[in-house]
Amino acid sequence: MSSFVGVHLSDPSLQNHFTQVELRGLKSKFISLRSQSGKVIVGDLPPVMAQLKALNQLFTVEEISAILTESSDRNDEIDFEAFLRAYLNLQARATAKLGGSKHSSSFLKATTTTLLHTISESEKASYVAHINSYLGEDPFLKNFLPIDPATNALFDLAKDGVLLCKLINVAVPGTIDERAINTKKVLNPWERNENHTLCLNSAKAIGCTVVNIGTQDLIEGRPHLLLGLISQIIKIQMLADLNLKKTPQLLELVDDSNEVEELITLAPEKILLRWMNFHLKKAGYKKTITNFSSDVKDGEAYAYLLNTLAPEHYSPDTLDIKDPTERAKLVLEHAERMDCNRYLTPKDIVEGSANLNLTFVAQIFHQRNGLSMDDTKSTFAEMMEDDVQVSREERCFRLWINSLGIVTYVNNVFEDIRNGWVLLEVLDKVSPGSVNWKQANKPPIKMPFRKVENCNQVIGIGKQLKFSLVNVAGNDIVQGNKKLILAFLWQLMRFNMLQLLKNLRFHSQGKEMTDADILNWANNRVKRARRKSQMESFKDKSLSNGIFFLELLSAVEPRVVNWSLVTKGETDEDKKMNATYIISVARKLGCSVFLLPEDIMEVNQKMILTLTASIMYWSLQKPAEGSDSPAEASASASDLSPTSHVDEADGGVLAGEISNMTIDDAALDSTSVSSPRIENDNVSSPRIENDNAPIKE
Repeated sequence: MSSFVGVHLSDPSLQNHFTQVELRGLKSKFISLRSQSGKVIVGDLPPVMAQLKALNQLFTVEEISAILTESSDRNDEIDFEAFLRAYLNLQARATAKLGGSKHSSSFLKATTTTLLHTISESEKASYVAHINSYLGEDPFLKNFLPIDPATNALFDLAKDGVLLCKLINVAVPGTIDERAINTKKVLNPWERNENHTLCLNSAKAIGCTVVNIGTQDLIEGRPHLLLGLISQIIKIQMLADLNLKKTPQLLELVDDSNEVEELITLAPEKILLRWMNFHLKKAGYKKTITNFSSDVKDGEAYAYLLNTLAPEHYSPDTLDIKDPTERAKLVLEHAERMDCNRYLTPKDIVEGSANLNLTFVAQIFHQRNGLSMDDTKSTFAEMMEDDVQVSREERCFRLWINSLGIVTYVNNVFEDIRNGWVLLEVLDKVSPGSVNWKQANKPPIKMPFRKVENCNQVIGIGKQLKFSLVNVAGNDIVQGNKKLILAFLWQLMRFNMLQLLKNLRFHSQGKEMTDADILNWANNRVKRARRKSQMESFKDKSLSNGIFFLELLSAVEPRVVNWSLVTKGETDEDKKMNATYIISVARKLGCSVFLLPEDIMEVNQKMILTLTASIMYWSLQKPAEGSDSPAEASASASDLSPTSHVDEADGGVLAGEISNMTIDDAALDSTSVSSPRIENDNVSSPRIENDNAPIKE
C-alpha cells in the first residue's frame, strides 16, 4: 500500500506559507498549465490565477497579467516555486486592495491560516494553561502534563493527535469514543494519521471551521494551524452555555417575543456582548461594548461589570486609577477573588487581545451570570423548547452547511436561511453554475420582498434539480416554515451525496446513483467479507445494535475495528456503546459524519442512508489513491448489483450528513473562511486486530 508523500519545496520559508492541502491543489493547477514541451511561462498564469477564489472577485485577467509582468517578461519560463511566489504576491495585493478584513462575525468564521503565519505567545500561554487545567488528570496525558508555555512542548505533544482528541471531548463531552483513539507512547505514522483524521472530522462535527488543514499539517505540528484549531475548540467549550436551552435565564435580557426571536439567531459571542451590556447599563456605565478588543482595553467596563456581579469583592480604587495597566491588574485580582480562573494578563487586556478577552468574559459568565427569571418568562422558555428530533436535525443540517465551504457561517438554520442567501451559496456549491447571482440580493436585506426574490430563485433551482416541491413557495422559507425547510435541505443534501458518488470513476460510468445502489453496495461488501449481517432497508430495525455497520467498516478496512470492544448490542446501554464506537471509527477512517448515537439506535432512515453513503464514498475513493488493486476497483463496481429492495428517500427531514470531500479553488484560498475537504493522507492502519474475535459479552 502506498504511503503519503507530501509536496516539499526547496525554500523552507516558502513551504511555511502553505498547508499540504493548498500545495497539492496549487501543484495540480500548475501541472495543468504545462504545454506539450513541458514548460510553463508567465503568460500562462493570468487565466488560472483569475479563477482562484482569493483573487477572482478582485482582479481581472488583464490586471493580473499587468502585475505579473511588472518584474518578468510574459515569455519567461516559470517553475512551481516561482508560481507560488507569484500567487503570494497577488494575495498580498488583494489584501491591500481590500484595506484589510472589514468583516467581524463569528469566531468560527475566522481563518486559521494567514499569510504571515504569526502566532501570539500570550494566546499560546493561555491555551496551555487551559489544557493543563482541564486535562491534567487525564489517565494518558498526565504523563506529559503540565506543559511549559515557554517552550514548544504544546506543538510537539499535539503531533500524535491524542491531545486534540481529548480536548474536543472536554469541549463537547462524548464527541469521540476514546476507545477509537490510538494511545501509546510511540505511534507509527499510520496510527498518528488516524488520530488526526479522527480529530479533524470530530472538530467539524462540533462546529469548528477547519480551513485548509490536512492531517499532515497537524503531524508536522504547524504552530499557527494548531493554535487556530485549539482556539476554536476552547471557545466552543467556553460559549457552550450561551443559548436559551442551556441557560433559559438569558430571557432576562429581552422584553418581548420579537427580541426573543432575535436572541435565538445571535451567535454565542454576540449574546455574551448583550449580557455584558445588560449588566453595564444597570451599573450606570454609559458606553456600549461592541467588541472584545478596543472597547475593553481601558479596563473600565470590566471594573463596572465585576463590581455589579460580585460587590462583596468591590475595590473602590479600581476606577480611580488612571493607568490602564494598573486598572487591568486590579480587575484580574477581583476576578480571582470570584474563583474565576483567568488565563490572560493585564497586558492582554490593555493590548485588546480579542480571543483572550472573549474567553475571560465567558469565564465570568460561567462563574456568575447575575441573571434570574420570573415565572412568566420561565413558562415562555418552556413553550420555546424544540421537538428533540427537530433540534437534532437542525444541528446536523447546520454542521453540514458549514462544512461545505460557503462564505456565510450558519448559527441557526431556521433563522439564518430565511433571506435565501445561504441557500443560494449552498446550491452554488453542490450544483455549480445553477445560481444567477445577478438576480440575487446580498445581505443585509431590509426589504422583505428582496428576501422572497432570493427564496423564489432557491425554489426554482430546486425544481430544476427535480426536488419534490409541490405547493412550496419562496415565502415559506422567508416565513421560517420548519417542516418545509427541513424537507428542502434533506433533498439538497441527498442530491449532493448522490452526485458525489456518481462522479466517482470506478463504478457507474456516469449513471445516476440511487439509494438502492448504496444499499446493495453495503450488503455485498459485508457478504464478501464473509460476514452474516445484512440490512433489508435503511429502516431495518435490526441495525439498532450497530453490528452491521461495524462489519461494514471492517469490510472496507479490516484493521479499523477492534472487535474486543464490540458488544452484542442486546441492551440499550450496549447499543449506545456500539453506536458511539461506530461514529468514531468512521471518522477515524476518514468519513465526515454528523450523526449522533441515538440516530443509529433509533434507526433514523435518512441518517442511516447518509452514514452508509459516507462509508461507501470513502471506500470507493481508495483505488484512486493507489490503495487497492484494479481487481478491487472492479469488485467495488460489482458491489452495486441489485440484491435487495430499498425505499427511495423522499422529501423529509434528516439528522445527519454526507461530507463534500472534493478539493476546489476554495481550498486554495488562504483567506477563505470556509471548510475544505479534510485530507486523509493515509487512512490505513497497520494495527493488527483480530477481525474474527468474539463479540464482547
